[in-house]
Amino acid sequence: MKVLVIGRGGREHAIVRQFARSAFIEKVFAAPGNDGMRLEAELVPIEEMEFQALAQFAKEQKIDCTFIGPEQPLSAGIVDFFESQGLRAFGPSKAAAQIEGSKTFAKELMKKYQIPTAAYATFSEIAPAIDFIRQKGAPIVIKADGLAAGKGVVVAGSEEDAIAALHDMLEDRKYGASGSTVVIEEFLDGEEFSFMSFVYNGRIYPMVISQDHKRAYDGDRGPNTGGMGAYSPVPQIEESIVDETFHKIVKPAIEAMAEEGVPFNGILYAGVIVTAEGPKVIEFNARFGDPETQVVLPRMKSDFGDFMYALMEGKPFDLEWQEQAVLGVVIAAEGYPEQPEKGKLLPNLAGLSGVDIFHAGTTATSEGFAANGGRVLLISSEGDTVKAAQEKVYEQINSLSWSGFMHRSDIGWRASNPN
Repeated sequence: MKVLVIGRGGREHAIVRQFARSAFIEKVFAAPGNDGMRLEAELVPIEEMEFQALAQFAKEQKIDCTFIGPEQPLSAGIVDFFESQGLRAFGPSKAAAQIEGSKTFAKELMKKYQIPTAAYATFSEIAPAIDFIRQKGAPIVIKADGLAAGKGVVVAGSEEDAIAALHDMLEDRKYGASGSTVVIEEFLDGEEFSFMSFVYNGRIYPMVISQDHKRAYDGDRGPNTGGMGAYSPVPQIEESIVDETFHKIVKPAIEAMAEEGVPFNGILYAGVIVTAEGPKVIEFNARFGDPETQVVLPRMKSDFGDFMYALMEGKPFDLEWQEQAVLGVVIAAEGYPEQPEKGKLLPNLAGLSGVDIFHAGTTATSEGFAANGGRVLLISSEGDTVKAAQEKVYEQINSLSWSGFMHRSDIGWRASNPN
């Protein structure tokens, strides 16, 4: 098979690498990809939103399957376009991608089908939204309704912070049209985890769970980011909770989408929190999480190309995962997430050993790789436990100087029982 991976980040690098390691894959292309993918894929200089050019390339190269990484082309209908051209693409339709593209759509779906989630209200005008916050009090959660690259969520510790977030979204248009409507939710307290599943024609293959660290700084402080690191497994989440999440959240959501006439194919990501009442949905995404993908896919024992072919052909498959833990730390440009500083040269990555490196916002220069985005790299390691993987990856990271870059030094700290 020949595959085309659309996207340019660390998530797409993980997908590319998994395909490249497959005995069933002849060639991997990445559009547009990044310079760090060059050893595993042929880069194609076509942007993610150039549907016509991407489809034309897929026809010319006789691509067997196109795998879409980012949410923007999915929400804009790239899968519908490819299928209209007689091409096979893995991901949800434009209608089904609403489960991520519109938080209002997702919340209404959960309410209708009794899928456990936080109580909420939706607003497009600031006065009634402020009244609602005054009525409910803090802490409270403010979310931009549309896509905001993982940053359109404010967990407000005070009413003043919540109202400031409303002004940012509804008046100052911090997230553009994505924040022209906001969803205000009750604050849920508990342990969070990411539950991703492969879904195709009603069949669901759940992946091993992971936990992401959204906050910029150690101790889960600072602004929300796209994710500063992740690890898998999550030993503090009991298997019974994972099983309950599948049967009360994931499976019902897939069935609800089909019932609504918008069947979901692709990767369903459920961000879940374990509350006193059991697991509840924080958010749904219509694609792989980033950086969760970089720690989940490497745990797949099965051949990825073989599995993807079987999945899309409707053939049964025994999807296997390794016991080894994987922990990954994001290296970000100084100033991330608000004003990342681009152009800084990375240290010599050849000095690292026993780790995997996933490139995101990098560009190759005559002197080495340089920062070309907010999140620049993810560096990961395996271990018998989360703690062992954590110690290994930080030993390597700390062996280099990261002037002009930032990273958290406590990824995996919540894994309090890493046995």
